[in-house]
Amino acid sequence: MDINVPPETTTSSPASASARWTTPMAMVLVQLFITGMILLSKVSIGGGMFIFTLLAYRSFFGSLFILPFALIYERGKWRNMTWLALRWIFLNAFIGYSVPLSLYYYGLRDTTSSYAVIFINIIPLVTFIISLIFRMETLQITSKPGSLKISSVVLSVGGTMLISLYKGKTLHLWNPIFEEHNKEKQLEVASNQLRGTIFLVASSFAFACWYIIQSKVNKVYPYKYWSSMVTCLIGGLQTALVGIILRRDKSAWKLGWDLNLLTIVYSGALATAARYSLNSWAVAKRGPAYPPMFSPLSVVFTVVLASVFIGDDITVGSILGTVTVIAGLYVFLWAKSKEV
Repeated sequence: MDINVPPETTTSSPASASARWTTPMAMVLVQLFITGMILLSKVSIGGGMFIFTLLAYRSFFGSLFILPFALIYERGKWRNMTWLALRWIFLNAFIGYSVPLSLYYYGLRDTTSSYAVIFINIIPLVTFIISLIFRMETLQITSKPGSLKISSVVLSVGGTMLISLYKGKTLHLWNPIFEEHNKEKQLEVASNQLRGTIFLVASSFAFACWYIIQSKVNKVYPYKYWSSMVTCLIGGLQTALVGIILRRDKSAWKLGWDLNLLTIVYSGALATAARYSLNSWAVAKRGPAYPPMFSPLSVVFTVVLASVFIGDDITVGSILGTVTVIAGLYVFLWAKSKEV
C-alpha cells in the first residue's frame, strides 16, 4: 500500500530555515571573538601590560569558564585521568598554550593586529608542512588535491611576504577612535616588524606542533572538556612561573577595573570557553572541515576594526596580501575536503 506524504512535510518551516542559519552564524561569532581578543590584547599590551600577566590570568579564567561544561557533559570523567594522560596534557599546555601564545603576544606587540592575525590563519598550512616532513601525511603531486595543496602553500606564503615587503599607497578611509595609540606606536612597529615576524612565525610553528600532540592527548584521554580545562590550568601555572621569574614587581600582577581586566575576562570567557564550545558544536553538526572555512573572516574583521579603533594602516599591499592569503587558505581547505 502506498503511503502519501502530506504536502506540508515537504516544505521547510521557519524553524528549520532558522536552524540552517544557526551554525554559520555561530562560526561568524567565533571569528568576531578572535578579532576582539586580538584588538583588546594589542591595546592592553601596547598600554604596558606585562604579557605573562595576561597569559596567566587569561588561562586561569579560561579554565574556570570551561569547568561547568566539563562537570555537565563529562561528569565524573576526571577520575579516568591517569599519570600518562597528565604528562601528555602538561606537554600539551606547554606546546599548545605557553610557548605559542607567548611568542604570538610578543609578535603582536611588535607588529599590527591586522598583520598578526594572518599567522593564525596559516597554522593549518604549517601543520600540513610539518606533517609532510615527519611523513605523517603523504602528498601525491600528480593528483588534483596534491597540486592544489602546493598551490595553497605558495599563495599563502606569497601573500604573507607581500604584506611584509610591500606597502603601497595608504588608504585613509576614516579617523581611528584611539588615535593617540596609533601615533605612539607607528615608529615602534616599523622598527620591530622583522623581530615581530620572527615571533609570529615561531608561534605558528609551535601551534602546528600542538595539533600533532593534541591527537596523542585525545587517544590517551578522550574527554575534551576536562582535557581543555586542565590544559588551561597547567598553562596558567607555567606562564605564571615564567612571569614571576622575569618580573617580580607586584604591580605587574595587580588587576583593576580597567581595560586589562576586560581583556583577560573576554579572552577567557569568549575567546577560550565560548569559542571552544561553539567550534565543538559546529564540528558535531557539520564535520571537522566546517569551522576552518570561516577563519578568513577574522582577517577581514581585524583589518577593518583595527583600522577603525586603533588606526592600523590599510595599504594596497596589505589588501592584496590578505586576499592572497585567504585564497590560499580556501584552496587548501577545498583540497583537503576533496581528499577526505
